[in-house]
Amino acid sequence: MEIKRSAEELEDNHVMQISGSNGIVHNMEFMSQAYLRNQYSSEIDIHEEFVSPYPHEDAPLPIFLKFEDVEYKVRNIQASLKTMVSKVVTHTNSDPDGYKHILKGITGSTGPGEILALMGPSGSGKTTLLKIMGGRLTDNVKGKLTYNDIPYSPSVKRRIGFVTQDDVLLPQLTVEETLAFAAFLRLPSNMSKEQKYAKVEMIIKELGLERCRHTRVGGGFVKGISGGERKRTSIAYEILVDPSLLLLDEPTSGLDSTSATKLLHILQGVAKAGRTVITTIHQPSSRMFHMFDKLLLISEGHPAYYGKAREAMEYFSSLRILPEIAMNPAEFLLDLATGQVSDISLPEELLATKTTQPDSENVIVKYLQLRYKTDLEPKEKEENHRNRKAPEHLQIAIQVKKDWTLSWWDQFMIIFRRTFRERRRDYFDMLRLVQSLGVAVVLGLLWWKSKTDTEAHLRDQVGLMFYICIFWTSSSLFGAVYVFPFEKIYLVKERKADMYRLSVYYVCSTLCDMVAHVLYPTFFMIIVYFMAGFSRTVPCFVFTVLTILLIAITSQGAGEFLGASVLSIKRAGMIASLVLMMFLLTGGYYVQHIPKFMQWLKYLSFMHYGFRLLLKVQYSADQVFDCASKGGCRTLQSSSSFDTVNLNGGLEELWVLLGMAFGYRLCTYFCLRKKISICHL
Repeated sequence: MEIKRSAEELEDNHVMQISGSNGIVHNMEFMSQAYLRNQYSSEIDIHEEFVSPYPHEDAPLPIFLKFEDVEYKVRNIQASLKTMVSKVVTHTNSDPDGYKHILKGITGSTGPGEILALMGPSGSGKTTLLKIMGGRLTDNVKGKLTYNDIPYSPSVKRRIGFVTQDDVLLPQLTVEETLAFAAFLRLPSNMSKEQKYAKVEMIIKELGLERCRHTRVGGGFVKGISGGERKRTSIAYEILVDPSLLLLDEPTSGLDSTSATKLLHILQGVAKAGRTVITTIHQPSSRMFHMFDKLLLISEGHPAYYGKAREAMEYFSSLRILPEIAMNPAEFLLDLATGQVSDISLPEELLATKTTQPDSENVIVKYLQLRYKTDLEPKEKEENHRNRKAPEHLQIAIQVKKDWTLSWWDQFMIIFRRTFRERRRDYFDMLRLVQSLGVAVVLGLLWWKSKTDTEAHLRDQVGLMFYICIFWTSSSLFGAVYVFPFEKIYLVKERKADMYRLSVYYVCSTLCDMVAHVLYPTFFMIIVYFMAGFSRTVPCFVFTVLTILLIAITSQGAGEFLGASVLSIKRAGMIASLVLMMFLLTGGYYVQHIPKFMQWLKYLSFMHYGFRLLLKVQYSADQVFDCASKGGCRTLQSSSSFDTVNLNGGLEELWVLLGMAFGYRLCTYFCLRKKISICHL
């Protein structure tokens, strides 16, 4: 009665509910936990060994998930072409929508304390249904899907944990660092650092990650933890923030039977702590199969069975479909879902139909789908409509949107430290250091104590200037163009979970990468400048170094923009090569007098502006050279090397480069925002 009365009071004060203040959220959670204890007290006592790390007072908001007649389709290019041909040739409307139907009317429900297993052959639609439940697929979806009888909304988004089949974890961070940074970002701001560390420690112990806590996660070409440890780390990453609904895509793939069973024991504990757990599974062992509470068997996008996992064999026995030999229940169900009925006895009417039809497998699958429609689906729909209505206070609580747990600045400090730790091995890579310093020494030796006393010597020194521009433009451009394509999968995952603002991630990524784009060019120029015999004045040295840094930072921005615009490693490299070639040709060294109809290209080239600025800060128009010639001393401005450059013309190139550096980054941010919003995992 107290819970009901509190819910009515909250419902009357609608404005306060929508505001999402901490007091209201806490009140909602308290009522939800009371309801959870009443509903699941007996089950929690049975599984006490799994629940101990998750105190009841910190239990998540219970979510009752119901889905009815869920359909999903994707555009089929081949079907669209066939539709066009059929319209032209036969003037018919066969396959008029040009879509391939993936899910074809899925109905069911599950609640806190339960593990729902989605099982079926590869390509049956298990992962697609899981993504729809997690709100990751919304287009071309039909049917009714509710959380505590409320449709999906942004308020539900942060109550869902999603563990993908491929473990998406930053490879250079250790297990402890991965969980600690997730805790700092996602746990409430009213928790102290000590409390967040304690939560991480508790999760590490519960999931058995103590042995590998200081080991890098690894992945790809980086050696790290084992497959089972990676999967447990991925689950820890999600349950760290107490999600109400935990979705897992093939969590046991690649694991041996013992590791898979241990993992499922962990999921049982997670569920009994008050979470709703849904997982796709391909072919579990018989022991694992009986650990599921509910089972949804999908065949060719159609449901073939839905109900308690332990009652699946009884249901098919009632249809007189039985295994003739001792068989794993999961193997038996998968054989039925694919129409493979060797060593399986069938009813006489189905056998008679099977022998008269050429496609016997399809006949069996259609039969199972039909029996589901007539025997199981009506009962489940009736139960959804009558008996499984979520309490009113849970409907109210699910609509309270969680605000950002941290301010922009707090997120920035955490993401900056995490980004730097993840990339520091790249920044301070020995090969990169040897490359920069080695090239600097080689250039210094080739242009040792170069002079400007003749036209030829001046031309050589100007050529060195342009080569320095080329070297740091290409290094910075290609060093930045692959950043976002490589990190796309991590960014999509964390943005789907609303871990941080996109602006925070981008600013941290750019600033961290600037460490390398500032450090290496500075050391490079210190070596080259004095070996090559450039002007020995402090202003010339400082402005030359700053110009090279500005060229590198602008090139970094251009590389980020190109990478963000395509988010593809292969295409980003190809586009960067073409852009770099265009910038080199229009930089002002190879071709100074560009035809008028092509001159617009040089105004897009930041190398054009960078090279001109470098010449202006290094040389002055009234400086004389070639004094040993017959005509006597000449000013540098009269040299053919400066035909198109006014050495006394001011530093307007500086402002153009600054504008480009800022403009590229602004465009990059909006490209990322658009691209990431349409990416799916």
